[in-house]
Amino acid sequence: MTETKGYFGQFGGSFVPEPIQNLLDQLEATFEQYKNDPEFIAEYKHYLKDYSGRETPLYFAESLTEHLGGAKIYLKREDLNHLGSHKLNNVLGQILLAKRMGKTRVIAETGAGQHGVATAAAAAKFGMACDVYMGAEDVERQRLNVFRMEMMGATVHAVETGTKTLKDAVDAAFGAWMADLDAFYVLGSAVGPHPYPTIVHEFQKVISEESKRQILEKEGRLPDYVIACVGGGSNAIGAFSQYVGDEEVKLVGVEAAGHGLDTDQHAATMTKGTVGVVDGMKTYAVFGEDGKVAPVYSISAGLDYPGVGPEHAFFKDSGRVEYVAATDDEAVQALLLLSKTEGILPAIESSHAIAEAVKRAPQLDKDKIIIINVSGRGDKDVVAIADYLEAKSYKTKQSYLLKHCKKRVKHDNSEKDMERKGIRVFFFF
Repeated sequence: MTETKGYFGQFGGSFVPEPIQNLLDQLEATFEQYKNDPEFIAEYKHYLKDYSGRETPLYFAESLTEHLGGAKIYLKREDLNHLGSHKLNNVLGQILLAKRMGKTRVIAETGAGQHGVATAAAAAKFGMACDVYMGAEDVERQRLNVFRMEMMGATVHAVETGTKTLKDAVDAAFGAWMADLDAFYVLGSAVGPHPYPTIVHEFQKVISEESKRQILEKEGRLPDYVIACVGGGSNAIGAFSQYVGDEEVKLVGVEAAGHGLDTDQHAATMTKGTVGVVDGMKTYAVFGEDGKVAPVYSISAGLDYPGVGPEHAFFKDSGRVEYVAATDDEAVQALLLLSKTEGILPAIESSHAIAEAVKRAPQLDKDKIIIINVSGRGDKDVVAIADYLEAKSYKTKQSYLLKHCKKRVKHDNSEKDMERKGIRVFFFF
């Protein structure tokens, strides 16, 4: 294992086998050669504009603002980017690097499927073979995105190991890369060994480059808050990038609290994690008592990752970014609220950020400004949300009936005495 440059404070580095390190060194050299190359930049911007459809709007959510009764809320509409998320910003940049390296096959991991879809699309555009690794649990949750990838010619591999979610997909993708060192690994988030976190930041910073200019045009000043969801952290890194030096702008990252921070069913790496090495980087991660990476959970397939990008870890320790968490229920309610007030269906990942804004906006004066990065659209989540609401309704109804059936027992109404007395409770749905 080797440790090389590429640190954000104490976080980052490259903890990988030597064959992979050699490829990372080649990737870093290519990135450094082209990142400021006028021809490369012109080609990248061409595809951002004419293929991806940038720039994306900064939309004043007037109805949501009125509903909450506090700060003005703006939405950075990454959901309107081609394919429905911010992921293509980074994928186009990496694919253009792969093209210059003479690569003909790309490998990618995906959780919610959005990065897989973006990689499949770009591979199709540039005539490259594409293999995407996705946890089997996420394959079931995101069947729509699996089919989209396959329609564009990608081969989707369902990973059956571990928790069958994003962490296992990352491991499988790295394994596939080890088996074919001539392939190019298109990493989707601001995680992993150097230089990936730096590369992803470079190609996602377009989000805040646009939003900063747009808010100055609309309001004549910078926002008071920028809020984004955080799993691995690519959309948040992009949303925060150009505001980091503006101390008056508060940056808030929102993780997945799942069923609650007081349970083991969450993916709140910053809130509950500790420092260690995961997926080739030193960062915060959720570890078990045995020192191994622990299983994590979120209703969001894009946020149930046990680590976080090293730049986010640095922002946490430096205090530049505040990291909080939203539960499944808070995210779902935020998704429904935005849908009903603005007619905008956000991804369940983005809805974690919306949930935090819903808490904060009413507490702020009406002249304050919040920008929420809507990292993706929610079409992919409709079935999962419907299942969640149906299950929640069933549990609520069951609890209600049990409570009121017990009230009908005039004597001792404990469950044990009910059973002793031969009283049986039937539920009809």
